[in-house]
Amino acid sequence: MVEKMKNVVVFVRDFPAARTFYREWLGLAVGQETEFMMEFLTGQGTTLGVATALHEDAQKLVGRHTGITFTVKGLEEFCARLQEKGARFTEPLEITPWGKMAVVADPDGNEFALVEG
Repeated sequence: MVEKMKNVVVFVRDFPAARTFYREWLGLAVGQETEFMMEFLTGQGTTLGVATALHEDAQKLVGRHTGITFTVKGLEEFCARLQEKGARFTEPLEITPWGKMAVVADPDGNEFALVEG
């Protein structure tokens, strides 16, 4: 029987650009890092791994909507800071009756939803 989700992995081609995006732009603290992989959100139950797509099957997974949603406090200000840094939004910040949401892409085109938390 499955007990819990351990991690989610996003594959990238440009590891140095990914390091800047995830660590500096999103502000995620690295739990561990190797030459080809970073792990974020350690201690929260499920971690986010960012790994270089070394194999052909992994290459096919780069540059798509990941299905991952991050909760952000102060979403409007956070999106403004990302925009100032040059982040690409595939869906701009939208304020709806159910809340605020935007979709941002990492340097390889992997998309993440951002919602107000």
